[in-house]
Amino acid sequence: MQYKSPLLRSLQSNLRLQHLSRRTETAYVYWTKRFIRFSGLRHPSELGAAEVRQFALLFLYRNVVGRSLEELGRLPRGRVPTTLPVVLTPGEVARVLASLRGTHRLVGGLLYGSGLRVTECLMLRVKDVDLEQRELVVRRGKAGKDRVTVMPETLRGPLEAQLRRVKVLHDRDVTSGGGWVEIPGGLDAKYPAAGRSWPWQWVFPARRTYRDPESGHTRRHHLHESVIQRAMAEAVRGSGIGKRASWHTLRHSFATHLLQAGYDIRTVQELLGHRDVATTMIYTHVLNRGGRGVRSPADSLEPGGSGNGGLGCGG
Repeated sequence: MQYKSPLLRSLQSNLRLQHLSRRTETAYVYWTKRFIRFSGLRHPSELGAAEVRQFALLFLYRNVVGRSLEELGRLPRGRVPTTLPVVLTPGEVARVLASLRGTHRLVGGLLYGSGLRVTECLMLRVKDVDLEQRELVVRRGKAGKDRVTVMPETLRGPLEAQLRRVKVLHDRDVTSGGGWVEIPGGLDAKYPAAGRSWPWQWVFPARRTYRDPESGHTRRHHLHESVIQRAMAEAVRGSGIGKRASWHTLRHSFATHLLQAGYDIRTVQELLGHRDVATTMIYTHVLNRGGRGVRSPADSLEPGGSGNGGLGCGG
């Protein structure tokens, strides 16, 4: 999409130079527009920190909290609470994956087996899958970084089958005059035919095609996250595990199970694509069950000993 405003065009160009996702680009543009309207259509160069704080706080309290700022007085700065991620046991992972079918099971297998984020998995392209080396290349992950992660040997066959299905679909699209996909940055100008080539195709394409208004090409987008959300919710319910698990829970479980297996935290950090090892450290808290891995002294009491005879619930 080409914006009429020079400011928004400049913002769009800078975001694309950083190879950020279209979802991120859309969010930045949306909130920039909201801020400009809030500020009386003044250019951001005329505004400063005070206007930004006012915009953020007024939006929060008027639209979310439903109270005015004036009645609150001086607000102290609070700490952001640390929330431990939900992690499944290997047995629970197996039960959830067994409740998924087809493409959904393959997506779930990659999230757990490779530590991918949902969007990273759905945005995989054919050229990013190395079946011989058993590697996946994640392009422009969070913070715009590329990384290489492991491909589970057990998913090699299902991935080969998926690529065969996609090849049939792509050949059919090309025959009907389509076969195009969106490619990042300015590569479409540098390599005009790349968007129709086999290596650039999505591993998980959407069912429907669309016509791009700028190029006129009939394109196929990758599978959208919203399409697969219901399948995971149903799989969790069907597995009977009793935890509020999501697709992202499989990534959390990947990291935790690697640490349990003895892999060092730096290796796990690289596989997950975390910029700071402190982010990965959250999984060490998950490992330290029972309060930093301490064994309670109550578990050392012998049944039938003097006093209360252990901690059994006697009469």
